[in-house]
Amino acid sequence: MTAPIDAICFDLDDTLCTYRRSPQSVLEIAFEDVGVSPLFPASEYYDRFEAYLEESTDVVDLRERCFGDLAVEAGADRATGEAVARAYTAERVPHDVELLAGARETIDRLAEDGEYRLALVTNGSPEMQRRKLETVGLEDDFETVVYAGYDAPAKPAPEPFELALEALETTPDRAVHVGNSLSSDVAGARAAGLRSVWIPDDEEAATPDLKPDWALESLSELAASPPW
Repeated sequence: MTAPIDAICFDLDDTLCTYRRSPQSVLEIAFEDVGVSPLFPASEYYDRFEAYLEESTDVVDLRERCFGDLAVEAGADRATGEAVARAYTAERVPHDVELLAGARETIDRLAEDGEYRLALVTNGSPEMQRRKLETVGLEDDFETVVYAGYDAPAKPAPEPFELALEALETTPDRAVHVGNSLSSDVAGARAAGLRSVWIPDDEEAATPDLKPDWALESLSELAASPPW
């Protein structure tokens, strides 16, 4: 018999909130500010983001390391990439975010009767992610927040989920993780033994190797009727 769910972990970025401007549009501004032609798309930065989490001190340092490498690979010098990273950071401020549709309703609905204990498990620096939470009004809604890549290895490693469940005083078989990424959220939840709810934000398709326990179309669907 499957254990009942008593704890829910949430991802933050593109699950509960999102930037008002796309990464690509901000990167284009950064290249323009530095006075160079575009050297790489924003997708290359996001593809590599997690690889720099553990070695960087904060998101500014992470971007400089990553953009520097990408610039060198594109035939430019590292200093140019680092300058683009600084310009990107100046534009990509954490208060330029907004709640996704249904996020406030979902958190309130799941917390209102005391049946579930809520945690946040997010890849990203504490300073940046805390500012996002404050901006969208979610700073007091989670019993614990794990900043993966800083408090523990980045998702999809199991350690950030284990830290969250330890704080919530529950076990993996009684917990579920909600997120938008197959490779980070679904794979990480599986590695830690949690069930997973996947709410994709693009056309990414589940595969037999990365198949969530439940796939929903929106957060509102989760609020209206939890699938477990």
